[in-house]
Amino acid sequence: MNIAIDGPAGAGKSTIAKAAAAALGSIYVDTGAMYRAMALFMLQRGISADDKAGIERTCEEADISIAHKDGAQHVFLNGEDVTASLRSEAVGDMASKSSVNAKVRAKLVELQQKLAETTPVVMDGRDIGTVVLPNAELKIYLTASSYKRAERRYKELLERAAASGTSSDEIPSLEEIEKDIIERDYRDMHRENSPLTQAEDAVVVDSSDMTIEEVTERIMRLARERSAGK
Repeated sequence: MNIAIDGPAGAGKSTIAKAAAAALGSIYVDTGAMYRAMALFMLQRGISADDKAGIERTCEEADISIAHKDGAQHVFLNGEDVTASLRSEAVGDMASKSSVNAKVRAKLVELQQKLAETTPVVMDGRDIGTVVLPNAELKIYLTASSYKRAERRYKELLERAAASGTSSDEIPSLEEIEKDIIERDYRDMHRENSPLTQAEDAVVVDSSDMTIEEVTERIMRLARERSAGK
């Protein structure tokens, strides 16, 4: 069974997707890691971030997949495990610049679909249920109120500041965070490439007043229902 989870930033998509994948024994597809692997491939080939033609030509030569070994995610680039090489500043910078290229995005969607054809996956993003996995057996639109998402982010920033011993005075106010979230929602829904979209057959799950465990159990229950209905 393939599960697509879409929704706005801060709704907990990645956390829930990882938990659901672990519970189901499926592969959690970290699409961000795949973009980094593509960026690493560009750097290995000596392609610069402003070489649009080079990026578009070279991306077609990359084969990227994800597998889990000993409970950890491993990313493979043309058969080589490159997991340890994906977190450098150079790779991150290249990924940020190359990911806006429409041909790079199309190639990675193709690779993500190829992965989903051979193994059960849980994938999260903005357009997974509509573009990447339109035939997924279960589609979830995970959302939460802008206030709840801002509150979670605010608490996270406070905890991070406390852990690092830095002052909380520099943390934006709850109101400022919520304003930013509302603005980001609008941008994500109206962007030209991969806008945030709710699939017509997606089940809406509002996590505003739910714990991670409750949301995961809700998705597990839906997955069991879909499996029983096959």
